[in-house]
Amino acid sequence: MAEVIILPEDYWVFDFTKGEDPNFECPFAYQIGRYDEVRPDMYTQELFEGNRDLHVGIDIGTPVGEPIYAFGPGVVHSMGVNDEPGSYGPTIIIQHELDGRPIWALYGHLSMESLQLVEVGGLIDEGQIFATVGDKSVNGGWAPHLHFQLSWDEPVENDMPGVVAQEDRDWALEKYPDPRIVLGPIY
Repeated sequence: MAEVIILPEDYWVFDFTKGEDPNFECPFAYQIGRYDEVRPDMYTQELFEGNRDLHVGIDIGTPVGEPIYAFGPGVVHSMGVNDEPGSYGPTIIIQHELDGRPIWALYGHLSMESLQLVEVGGLIDEGQIFATVGDKSVNGGWAPHLHFQLSWDEPVENDMPGVVAQEDRDWALEKYPDPRIVLGPIY
């Protein structure tokens, strides 16, 4: 499997379990936001309904424009812009196969130009650059990063809940498996 983002040797792994520290400035250009992490007070936008704070994807912080690679061969399932405040902005979902089963990967917080690089139904090769990381003005208002999330169930639209309520943890982790099954031990 190919890397989704080519990480340098040194990068930061965030711990958001106590919330985000507005006075902290990360000393690294690349960062990781963890899977299955409760992140209090980080998701205040209406989209999160006031109770969703369990992150079910992995965030990979990068400079704007960083290329994004397909971890394996696949087919573009859907694409579009999730433009609610706090959402993904430009988003592409690719159907891949893992251990003989279909699995869908959401690649969120992309650049607008990414939506011109692929088409729904288009074939994607392992390691193919098919998108780039977007900036805060298009990606839902977040610092530049890729939200990478897997789903065993086919999405009905070009979206997946990247953050769920804590009481939904059991079903969410079953449906949205740990992305490290394809990313490897990045933390």
